Amino acid sequence: AEDEIILFESDMKEFWTKLKNIYGTEQINQTLALRDSCKESIKALSEKWSKKLKEGDLMINKIQEYSNEILQQNQRIPENQEHLTEIKSNVNQEEEQKKDLIDSIQELKEELMKKKEIISSKNKATEERVERLCKSKVLFEERLGLEIRRIHNEQLQFIFRHIDHKEPDKPYVFTLSINEQGDYEVTSCTPPLDCIAEFQLKVRETNNFSAFVANIRKAFTALSYK
Repeated sequence: AEDEIILFESDMKEFWTKLKNIYGTEQINQTLALRDSCKESIKALSEKWSKKLKEGDLMINKIQEYSNEILQQNQRIPENQEHLTEIKSNVNQEEEQKKDLIDSIQELKEELMKKKEIISSKNKATEERVERLCKSKVLFEERLGLEIRRIHNEQLQFIFRHIDHKEPDKPYVFTLSINEQGDYEVTSCTPPLDCIAEFQLKVRETNNFSAFVANIRKAFTALSYK
């Protein structure tokens, strides 16, 4: 555009020189004024189009920037999708782990409840046995000269007297407990009896406690004659 303007001005100067030689001063002035008017119009038009071109360049640059940004965003879409897939996979794994943990807790609760029921049942059976022993206390004391004491760790101590005719007050003692399996267990015996293990096994088989106590008293009596 600038080259065309320069060429146009050159042509106008040449035209004006030729016209000056042909026409008079007035006509030359009119032509000159017309030339200046054209020149101003051309200048204004040139400035207008120059401004339009600059705006167009800015618009093109903006469009190019937007295009580049859209391209970058499109390039990041697969990465974002891959990241989203990974997040979903992690969430699913955490959900599965949570479910497994809940199931494990439930199993532990059920197992604990069963153990509590078993312990409660054993405790109840133990309490019932101890209660029966306590109820038999008077009978044993009256018929066998026996004293029964409850000592530490829920054990019962059986004290026989009137066995040794030389020393009627001499105590013959054995201590009895109920073990974790719910069976009778002799924890001590004074003086010791060789047959105590046999008596213990028999009472576990027959559950005849009265006979068990009577047999121990007989063994103590036999021992006193030795």
